[in-house]
Amino acid sequence: MLAVCALLALAGSAFAGVKNSDCLDCHGDNTLVKTNAAGKALSLFVDAAKLKLSVHGTNACISCHADVTAKHPDDNKSIAPVSCVACHARQTESFQASVHGLALKAGHDDAATCKDCHDSHEIISDRSPTSPIYRTRQAETCGQCHDKEARDWLASAHGKAVESGSLDAPTCTSCHNDHQIRALKGTSARTISEDVCAPCHASGRLNTKYNLPGDRVKTFLESYHGLASQNSDALVASCADCHGYHRVLPSADTNSPINKIHLVETCRKCHEHANAEFSQGKIHVAPDGAAAGTDFGSRLNNWVRRVYLFLIFATIGGMFAHNFIIFAKKVAARLRHEERPVVRMSNSQRWQHFVLATSFIVLAVTGFALKFPDSWLARILGSNEPFRRWTHRVAGIVMLLIGAYHLVYLLATRDGRKLVADLFPVKKDAADVWQAVRYLGGWSKERPKIGRFGYAEKMEYWAVVWGTIIMGATGLAIWFKIDVTQHLPRWVVSVATTIHYYEAVLACLAIIVWHFYHVMFDPEVYPINTACIDGRISEEFQAHEHPLERPENEPHIEPPGESESGKEI
Repeated sequence: MLAVCALLALAGSAFAGVKNSDCLDCHGDNTLVKTNAAGKALSLFVDAAKLKLSVHGTNACISCHADVTAKHPDDNKSIAPVSCVACHARQTESFQASVHGLALKAGHDDAATCKDCHDSHEIISDRSPTSPIYRTRQAETCGQCHDKEARDWLASAHGKAVESGSLDAPTCTSCHNDHQIRALKGTSARTISEDVCAPCHASGRLNTKYNLPGDRVKTFLESYHGLASQNSDALVASCADCHGYHRVLPSADTNSPINKIHLVETCRKCHEHANAEFSQGKIHVAPDGAAAGTDFGSRLNNWVRRVYLFLIFATIGGMFAHNFIIFAKKVAARLRHEERPVVRMSNSQRWQHFVLATSFIVLAVTGFALKFPDSWLARILGSNEPFRRWTHRVAGIVMLLIGAYHLVYLLATRDGRKLVADLFPVKKDAADVWQAVRYLGGWSKERPKIGRFGYAEKMEYWAVVWGTIIMGATGLAIWFKIDVTQHLPRWVVSVATTIHYYEAVLACLAIIVWHFYHVMFDPEVYPINTACIDGRISEEFQAHEHPLERPENEPHIEPPGESESGKEI
């Protein structure tokens, strides 16, 4: 880019008749000055030797001062400020979005420009120790406008580390960025912790190298302050509110705001009535007690945590076991004593339903654990990615196999052909939907009368068929993405991944909100519709829910009441 600019500049200067030597005839004089509007004398001297050694040493003067003509300075026209955008468009765009660039746009002429940080004619690479933006000279450069902040940083642990030669210690641009300089005042605690402090203090490499605690960002985010900052509340204390902004010192330093002699004062910045006891509370304590400390209060707190964890597991585990046994006994009692002569599901259909339901649940658990590896689902599965991945794949294969078996069942068996015929949508289903709308809306007292399957059951069945095809196709595309991309564009896999995830969300919500209600939580079948266990329902339930169905080899049963739309088996 610089070479191109140099060639353009040389061509331009030749055309204009202005050479570098013409400019240096005057600007090579170290006594040449100009008085600005404020009456301050500004040097116009350009050191030719230093200019030649700068990164712009091969450029012509006119490449930057494009408005200079051969008539200068006799035309008494002031030279316009240099624009760097011609060669440095990306950096200029970033600068214009910075706190300095925005200040200039707002009319603050004293805001820093490119030359205030990079110099004007003696621009040196930032990798050179003599550059004003080299890491050891940034405080000096920024301190021209931000004197107090520069002095505080030099006295901080960060500044001392930079002075000692550390290449990892943060400088001004490490926290504020380089061209798109950001003002951090008023920034949320979460942004400061994650964007400013975390790059160093959440780095395993740096924490190991410098023997620093590796959990400081994590435990802050899990503390009251960190949790309160999730909604970007700028009033919540951030890392800097306790540790300081520029003058960051270790807690052992008596000048540090987190040293024990200053803790009360630091806490009182937010907590007006804080005392010495209040200030002893620990911020960086993980919920699991890993950073509990060795003092009596910390050890006691850790033991209380352990006792409560035992009580929770023992109490809730006992409650669960107690209620599960009751649930199982009540279901068994219903199966033994309730007369249910009407066969609703055959043995084959029940096994197909069981395998489908089991594979679906495994797919849902492992799939969301893969999508959210930090979730409790992933932890339940041992946070083992290969285990989650292969369990998910095996469950997917099982679902596809049961789907294929179901297709054969529908085509090759009498019960299967009758099932698909009864589940096939007909004109009456549309009338039932309209009647259900009228009934549920209170415009009619009559519920739609349905046969073996109503519109709700048919929609769910065909949704399962559609979902199995979609999830199977997209799942296989994701699994065998290398093979897929041998013949199709890579975006096919990306689109398949998106479809796979959102179809899974849709399916799981539909099962929980719709299917579970009708087969478990509906008061008329609670705690579960036992047809999925032994395939049978009572004559009363049959007449109530499916009044238009005449069971085979049985007389037609007159319904005792109206049939309710949407009820499942």
